[in-house]
Amino acid sequence: MLEISSKTNLLEKNSYKYSLQDIPEPNLQRDIYSYGTVPKVAFNHRRVPLNMPEEIWITDTSLRDGQQSVEPYTVDQIVNIYKLLSRLGGPYGIIRQTEFFVYSKKDRQALEKCMELGLRFPEITSWIRASKEDFKLVRDLGIKETGILVSCSDYHIFKKMKMTRSQVLDYYLGTVKDAFDAGVIPRCHLEDITRADFYGFVVPFVNELQALSREAGIPVKIRACDTMGYGVPYTEAALPRSVAGIIYGLQHYSDVPSECLEWHGHNDFYKAVTNASTAWLYGACAVNCSLLGIGERTGNIPLEAMVFEYASLRGSMDGMDPTVITEIAEYFEKDIGYKIPPMTPFAGASFNSTRAGIHADGLMKDAEIYTIFDTEKLLNRPATVEISKTSGAAGIAYWINQHFRLKGDDQIGKADPLVAAIKQWVDEEYETGRVTMISHGEMLDKIQEFAPGRFPKE
Repeated sequence: MLEISSKTNLLEKNSYKYSLQDIPEPNLQRDIYSYGTVPKVAFNHRRVPLNMPEEIWITDTSLRDGQQSVEPYTVDQIVNIYKLLSRLGGPYGIIRQTEFFVYSKKDRQALEKCMELGLRFPEITSWIRASKEDFKLVRDLGIKETGILVSCSDYHIFKKMKMTRSQVLDYYLGTVKDAFDAGVIPRCHLEDITRADFYGFVVPFVNELQALSREAGIPVKIRACDTMGYGVPYTEAALPRSVAGIIYGLQHYSDVPSECLEWHGHNDFYKAVTNASTAWLYGACAVNCSLLGIGERTGNIPLEAMVFEYASLRGSMDGMDPTVITEIAEYFEKDIGYKIPPMTPFAGASFNSTRAGIHADGLMKDAEIYTIFDTEKLLNRPATVEISKTSGAAGIAYWINQHFRLKGDDQIGKADPLVAAIKQWVDEEYETGRVTMISHGEMLDKIQEFAPGRFPKE
């Protein structure tokens, strides 16, 4: 049957409605996922059309998935993280939602303190066990939306839950009905979707969810969870690993609107950020992230990365304040005690630093030569150099100018006697076997030793 598509405004064949394939044994897709070998990427040469939504946004799981991977945050730390997220996301809510646990007294206390702040964004949602009691708890707390775990691969259905596909389908649908009965919007977390039988289970299941949603008059959210980081962004890649194919299939065969579609990825194969951008490009409004990428195993999609991906794709920050990323990094290190790997983009201590003298020489002439963008303007972090055996006179001169904020005619050059004296000392240090970098304190001590009174003491 032919009908005009509301998505493309073209005459199309009515989509085939996939039925549940209730198989007796799990389909573990061993041609792709052979446990003793690296997972394979298959291609079917089918092109999926780009379908960027009119609006895209970020959702946050720092206080749920992120908190599962570190020592539990205190109530005050949760409140401070929430406030930082709100400032970073800006007045238009580009960081649209964040999710909280509600299990313990401490969880609920933190949630209630955040609600008392009266901030519009990010909207507070929850993540709960799928039980009637928890749905009532969420409703009584005044939360409108909650996440529900609905694992969808046969690895989970058969091996973990010890059910068949039809049994788990009935169980999940009963759980979602309980959410609707409580007047709560369910956000269904399709765990392990990149190992699932997409047309044999995922699509039929989501179709049933959509039918329940229409009956209840309450929307249902779909979070496609790349739990193991198997998703790939490649054009013409085949399911179940194709991010574009998953997003297209959920929209085309299950009629999930973009605003109800969310991508949640992990970074096991270094593809978290690219996969999240792909989800945006092919029709998902939301990508679910964690501050600093903190999460299970190799981590989640770094939220700060998607702030810059958003600006790259939309041409604007749209009210977001990226300088807050630097405050977040400092808060995690100084107040929470989390050690950020120094090479971490945008947040690590060395992300915009160089140790090479030739790079420092370029920075002295024009910072744009070796800086990804104006990091001082966008992140409140000027480009820096770290002094080592390869820094040379240019690196030492740049360090002094940057540290003492010397501008214009006040800047010192590579030929300055102070630079020459420090360089001679640095060279001697490494010639006698030193392997560590020159510290901040050592540089200040040597400046006072070789040029006493030239610069203020700290």
